[in-house]
Formats: sequence, C-alpha cells, structure tokens
Amino acid sequence: MVGVSLCLLVSIMARGGASRGGNNGGNRGKSNEVHTENQFSELESSDRSYIDNSNNPFFLNNGDHLGLSLVSNHQTCSNYNSWSRAMIMALIAKNKMCFVNGSISRPVIDESSYNLWSRCNNMVMSWILNSLSKEIAEIVMYIDNVVEMWLDLRDRFSQGNGPRIFQLKQQIQALTQGSNDVSNYFTKIKILWNELREFRPIPSCSCGRLKDLSDYHHHDYVLQFLMGLIESFS
Repeated sequence: MVGVSLCLLVSIMARGGASRGGNNGGNRGKSNEVHTENQFSELESSDRSYIDNSNNPFFLNNGDHLGLSLVSNHQTCSNYNSWSRAMIMALIAKNKMCFVNGSISRPVIDESSYNLWSRCNNMVMSWILNSLSKEIAEIVMYIDNVVEMWLDLRDRFSQGNGPRIFQLKQQIQALTQGSNDVSNYFTKIKILWNELREFRPIPSCSCGRLKDLSDYHHHDYVLQFLMGLIESFS
C-alpha cells in the first residue's frame, strides 16, 4: 500500500509541475505577443503622425480621391489662362502646388520618401486629368511626373502676352449689350477687363500719381461700358 501511495503522490506532483510550467509558458507567450503588438503600434503611430499632419504637403484627407474634380470648367484649347488660374488656386488650397512647381522634387526610388511622393504625384496628376477636355487629356495621359505634365500643358496652350492682350482689346471693343440685360453685359465686360489687368497691371510707384493713373483706367472702362449700351440706355 505504501508503494502505491508513493506512486500516486509522485504522479500528482508531476502533473502539478507540468501544469505550472504550462501556465508560465503561456504567460510568457502572451507577454511576447503584447510586446510585439506595442512595437508595431509605436511604428504605425510614428508614421501616421508624419503623414496625418494637415500642414504636411504629403497629407491626403478622406475626401481626396482619384476621381475628384477641383475646377468646374474643363480646359479646352482656348481657355488655358483662366483654367490654370483656377487650378493654381485649388492646388494651393489643397497644399499640393509644391508638387506642380517642383518645390518638392522627385526622390530617388530607394529613398524612404519615394512612396509618399509617388502617391501624391499620381493623385495630383489625376486631378489635372479630370479637369481637362477628353482630347487634351489623351495628349498628356502617359506623362508620369506632374511637373512635366503641367509644363507640357503650359507650353502647348499658353498664349504669349502680346497676342492675348490684342485679343482681349478686340473683344472689349466689339462687345455690346445686344440682347443681354445691363447686369449680364456688365459681367461679361468686367471679366475681360480683369483678365486684361492680369496681363497689364498698373505699375506701382512712390511718386504719388498712382491714384491718377488708376482713375484714368477706370474712366476708360466706364466709357467703354457706356459705348456698348443699347440706345435706350444711352
């Protein structure tokens, strides 16, 4: 009987030791898993803090997607100047003009920032393509750098100051009220005046005659407007 009791006691102690060892091993396994998860969380948090800063040009919010259209009017062969101005304002508001003007240059593929740059580069190119007419989009579709795409559009469609000023003056001279009401007629001529002023701004000076020059231009605008009114308003 004594022998049987000793065998039972040894067996019970062995099972207890194995159970304690198993629990300790399980605890160590759980501890390692938690440590690994914390390491990944720290790395992910570090990356997110860099990308999720809204002042960072690499930042993209939930509303930024490939199908986004930043301007209401698509670029055609005849409206590059007004289109480019609208796009520049939109890209500045999106904090992405630095990719278009080359302030943020293309990194080497091996650099850690290349993937971030590539993502933003492709996003901005998609926005530009979405704002072009179908015919123009096909011309620049296979350019893979947003700086080159922007310069290609400028070189193809931007008119020199001289020819555009000539066109604007012709349009202003030929514009009349016609069947438009006074408000619509004024809106049309004001658009032409504003674009002309972009090409020929009033020069700044410190001689005190700037107001006289500005009044002179304003007087010309008023006369041109009155000349285009129908007889009932003359």
